Amino acid sequence: MSPTYTAGSLVAARGREWVVLPESAPDMLVLRPLGGSEDDIAAVFPAFEEVRPAEFTAPSPDDLGDQRAAGLLRTALRIGFRSGAGPFRSLASIAVEPRAYQLVPLLMALRQRTVRLLISDDVGIGKTIEAGLIAKELLAQGEASRLAVLCSPALAEQWQSELREKFGIDAELVLASTVPRLERALELGQSLFDRHPFTIISTDFIKSARHREDFVRHCPDLVIVDEAHTCVAADDAQGSVSSSNQLRYELLRKISADADRHLLLLTATPHSGKESAFRNLLGLVRPELASLDLDTPAGRARLAEHFVARKRADVRDYLTKEDGLADDSLAERTAFPSDRWTKDEPYRLTPAYRALLDDAIAYARDRVEAAGEQGMREARIAWWSVIALLRSMVSSPAAAAQTLRTRSESAAARTAHEADLLGAPVAADSADDDRLEGRDVAPGAAEAENAGTRLHELAERAEQLAGPAEDAKLKTLIRHLKDLTADGYHPIVFCRYIPTAEYLAEQLEGRLGKKTRIAAVTGTLSPQQRLERIEQLAAEGAGDPTVRRVLVATDCLSEGVNLQHHFDAVVHYDLAWNPTRHDQREGRVDRYGQKRDRVRVITMYGEDNGIDGKVLDVLFEKHRQIKKDLGISVSVPDETASGVTDAIVEWLLLYGRQGSQEALFDLGDHQESLDRIEREWSSAAEREKTSRSKYAQRAIHPEEVAREVAAVRAALGGTDEVRDFALEALRDLDALVRDPRDGTGDFTAQVGGAPAGLRDALAEALGGRIVEEDREIPFRATPAIARGEAALVRTDPVIGAIASYVLDSALDVNALGPRPARRCGVVTTDAVATRTTLLLVRYRFHLTLPSRTGERQLVAEDARLLAFEGMPARARWLDDEAATALLTARATANTHEQLARNHITRTLNGLPDLSAHLTEYGIRLAAELDASHRRVRKANEEIVRGLKVVPQEPADVLGVYVYLPRQPASPAASASTVSGAEA
Repeated sequence: MSPTYTAGSLVAARGREWVVLPESAPDMLVLRPLGGSEDDIAAVFPAFEEVRPAEFTAPSPDDLGDQRAAGLLRTALRIGFRSGAGPFRSLASIAVEPRAYQLVPLLMALRQRTVRLLISDDVGIGKTIEAGLIAKELLAQGEASRLAVLCSPALAEQWQSELREKFGIDAELVLASTVPRLERALELGQSLFDRHPFTIISTDFIKSARHREDFVRHCPDLVIVDEAHTCVAADDAQGSVSSSNQLRYELLRKISADADRHLLLLTATPHSGKESAFRNLLGLVRPELASLDLDTPAGRARLAEHFVARKRADVRDYLTKEDGLADDSLAERTAFPSDRWTKDEPYRLTPAYRALLDDAIAYARDRVEAAGEQGMREARIAWWSVIALLRSMVSSPAAAAQTLRTRSESAAARTAHEADLLGAPVAADSADDDRLEGRDVAPGAAEAENAGTRLHELAERAEQLAGPAEDAKLKTLIRHLKDLTADGYHPIVFCRYIPTAEYLAEQLEGRLGKKTRIAAVTGTLSPQQRLERIEQLAAEGAGDPTVRRVLVATDCLSEGVNLQHHFDAVVHYDLAWNPTRHDQREGRVDRYGQKRDRVRVITMYGEDNGIDGKVLDVLFEKHRQIKKDLGISVSVPDETASGVTDAIVEWLLLYGRQGSQEALFDLGDHQESLDRIEREWSSAAEREKTSRSKYAQRAIHPEEVAREVAAVRAALGGTDEVRDFALEALRDLDALVRDPRDGTGDFTAQVGGAPAGLRDALAEALGGRIVEEDREIPFRATPAIARGEAALVRTDPVIGAIASYVLDSALDVNALGPRPARRCGVVTTDAVATRTTLLLVRYRFHLTLPSRTGERQLVAEDARLLAFEGMPARARWLDDEAATALLTARATANTHEQLARNHITRTLNGLPDLSAHLTEYGIRLAAELDASHRRVRKANEEIVRGLKVVPQEPADVLGVYVYLPRQPASPAASASTVSGAEA
């Protein structure tokens, strides 16, 4: 009869040692490799395979390491943990090391039985990481079993990549293009939302009635909504964008109606100047929040449990004495760019281009006047056609020519209202429109299938103006790009239309120097193709620091794709008609992970084209002033932006290009309209300022975050420890390491000379070509890295591969090649006054974690350093701080080889005398872990009722290291010694 194994016990099977997991049964054991991850779990049937009890073997006195052996083995062990015993079950298993401030939403979530949060941190702070942390933790704890992310189609693939690469969540894309394939694989009557537990769903796709109802019926127990402000509408909102928002809002109301469903709403602009939209958003979090009196302390305190909104300035320096902490020992500085260097650069039209624009304005005036006599429908069609014509005309000759030859989108409208619905999204730059796909197509101006002779003649003239000789805007761009690249910058040039982007890429080729690489990304490419083209551009000349990159892009890249690793300047070639769009463009590079301290931004505008100058004066200057006053960007209400641009176009048609420059808005009607717009925008800004101060994150105090950060670092290690480990291990493993010691903490390594097993593991993490071609691998001190780089954090796959190799080679005394870490050593040092022994001990714990779905049984691990003075039978135990300090002890004399062997042998033989203390320490550690779990979940007694942390005996002694005080030199030193570097 097979023996019965309890959860947490060790068994030997299939040539290795395993930990028995709670899911095991007498006839089937569920096992995880000792020190392995959840991905390595296997089932073994004792009736068919040999399974026997295993004891962790003691170190061998014949395998002594040097003075660094203990530290390397300890760090390798801690990096390898994927099932830590602390209250954050997921932190040991994710491939990103969160910033301390990013733990705040996680702590807020763990204090709620059903998680409902509105996360409104500023652009670039890391809302995706914060949401991913919560999702991974809820899934790891069994509080959630399925996940859906609702986002715009442009963001879907980035969400998929972030969840898979950083959090190990493999989500299926549910888009209009993927649904036919997914539905073909379904069984009869099965919903694809049941078939796939983790999905990323396009908010556009889910608006259709059939799919919306199917999703509501089979909705997962955890839903994340990105850009949540686009899923609510103000009570008085109208128009096509608001209609789309209303459909999404109705969907979210149905989803949020289930009080047991976890819901995370993400947006950098929760208020957007519309109080009713903000209240509707709060109502999705909790219905009662929509009617709270937020002017009272009680109302704000209630909201603070579910709402977090921080600016960069709030988290740039975190956990410092200014946050109320006793010292700066846990202080964390986040490398956001300090500021944007911005400059408005004008250009003036050439005579030929000026004549073309004047004729186009004259045509537009005639068309609007004629349409006004035909009826409202014709008037609105003409209005949108004229706006399309003027915007394309000031964009580029290529965009102008295409617009003049293309039928207007609104021409198919049957009513005036329908004309507005069709024309506005193409011609305007809505701040609330999350659907950027297709918005970069050049609009049409013709109102019939075949454009008239007048439009054809204008189109032919536009085509003849291509090139810097007649296109002063292009000529000005070339000058600015030469200046930027000469200063070492890699700029992105943003355009409004596809023809403009393609035109620029063609014209710029060969005009910026031989060392400049140019590429264009537009909506003609799929999201995946866009990423591939960007990566291809980044890879060109990657090894040559003199190579510069210039990316020409439309607004298909203004959201969703993070470009801070490859680009550090933005040129707005086409002035958007809403400043919020410029914020979105600049936010692609001005965000966490940008290596430049200051991002450069150039806004180009035509000072004599009749449009750009006034858009800049009226909209952008006001926007910048509000941002300067508040420290954050406040979205321009769409009604404000469209009101201003409509007034500009009307005046342009009345007075022409010259008149608009001289006397715009001098007349009463327009001035009154602009005054009203000014008041509305100022009011929106004031409300945003009030909300930021009133509803600042106060639910979690920095002291609480500091306590948990200290606990995590104590269990898993910090950045400095990981860097020292990687440097020492790579050098010992025969890698070519270059450490510039420039204060950044970065270094590079080539691993061509390293053992084959390590090279294979690194190839899997970095890509085969990097390792095969023995390229330099950059190791960065910041967790925000580009592809092909390694972050000096314990969760980075490259660091994990190095740690795994160091740990495996230390445990295998027969391993070939260099072995940086050993399980025992003897060091003679001035750091001790008496014989002192350091133990590296691995503890296993049996955790009972209560959840909404019942108790969950888990086995977790922890590694600790214990130290004592004297011999094992009369050990005088030191505190944890003194034990850790021994890792920095350095050999100050050689140790006689036989003396070293005698000391380590006596210590190893005395290990049974230490078992009582090791057991007692494990019990204390279990009590500390229990208290930590309860502390994190302190606001919800239901979550901690039934919580247990029980140590599994015996503990594993992985390493034994003896430190001897230096003795006076003997008259004749023996030649048979072990050097400090080898002891």
